[in-house]
Amino acid sequence: QVQLVESGGGLVQAGGSLRLSCAASVRTFESYAMGWFRQAPGKERDFVGAFSRNGGNTAYADSVKGRFTISRDNVKNTVYLQMSSLKPEDTAAYYCAASPNGGYKVTVSPLQYDYWGRGTQVTVSS
Repeated sequence: QVQLVESGGGLVQAGGSLRLSCAASVRTFESYAMGWFRQAPGKERDFVGAFSRNGGNTAYADSVKGRFTISRDNVKNTVYLQMSSLKPEDTAAYYCAASPNGGYKVTVSPLQYDYWGRGTQVTVSS
């Protein structure tokens, strides 16, 4: 069983930055694909960015490219989401997800992730 705990959310003004963290309780963290998703009220859960299971490849949603950066520390079993130049439309609950499947290709569908954290709220004021 994999447990994921997100932290780092909060209220920030437009143009500001936040760094989200996701701590994973798993023995073989380095063998999991890790992703970040977000969900605004009344909307579907959308892909933000992720690492592939193998090779350390990354992918991002077009809406966050150039502003968000995903990174991981396999010693601390933690994945991060650095968010910069935040916009009001980035307001959402942000979720961390893990999957033991996949290869070198980044998995972008939430349906392919097996484990989820409870989320952390990010609110960007205009």
